[in-house]
Amino acid sequence: MEFILPNKTVIPKIGFGTWKLINDDSTIEVIKNAIQCGYRHFDTAYAYGNEIVVGKGLKAAKIDRKELFITGKLWNDDRGYENIINACKRTIANLDCEYLDLYLIHWPASPALYKNWVEINNDTWKAFEDLYEQGLVKAIGVCNFKKHHLEALIKSAKVLPMVNQIEFHPGNPQKETVEYCHKNNIIVEAWSPIGSGKMLKNQFLNEMAQKYNKSVAQLCIKYCLQSHVLPLPKSKTLDHMKENLMVEDFEITENDMELIANLPYIGGSGLDSDTIELFH
Repeated sequence: MEFILPNKTVIPKIGFGTWKLINDDSTIEVIKNAIQCGYRHFDTAYAYGNEIVVGKGLKAAKIDRKELFITGKLWNDDRGYENIINACKRTIANLDCEYLDLYLIHWPASPALYKNWVEINNDTWKAFEDLYEQGLVKAIGVCNFKKHHLEALIKSAKVLPMVNQIEFHPGNPQKETVEYCHKNNIIVEAWSPIGSGKMLKNQFLNEMAQKYNKSVAQLCIKYCLQSHVLPLPKSKTLDHMKENLMVEDFEITENDMELIANLPYIGGSGLDSDTIELFH
């Protein structure tokens, strides 16, 4: 299964997340190992503080740029037209990658912080549309937008968001947002598709994973894919990198998919884009 954006861009169906990869040479080796395992889709963000070493890792692997799909994200401090244009160019320079395949608004302006949150998000999106028209980015989208954030944005958008990257995993399916995205031809990506350590220790998920002779991580990744959501797992170890890609040889039954979808909230970050006040 492939994910195809509205502009016909093809995205590799499992991405490699880089959150919490530290800003030193060890991350260069992690990226090189990921490419060796077969990953071609890499998701990073300015806020992660590791764009330069991620870029060095991609360069060190000596892979043709056209084979890679690289995602960057705009941090909240860089809102404002000129800031956004410069932030995108900075990310491209840091990653040493000539252009971005996908650029995302990292978080929507929060109603908890801004009375004019709709206007802020719309103005940010206008700059993104210009980046897209200029060819600096091949596709544009958002992160952590709920249905009402998207509805407000779409009213004034010339180019509709192509991707919405959200926290998605068993115990946190965000059904309303996912359904809205699917109806509006917006690809949903899953950050934290394996959730936290709590999820890996969850008895129900462990028993179900054993049923399929798979790890809990593989079960979670497959659950994303069968939900038509693109997972972005992250790992530093070679064995786990390989394991996370090995999900083609089994199918979760419809009944088990329903059981997973209806799990109570587990393993989540607790972050809410409507109420969060941490990210100014």
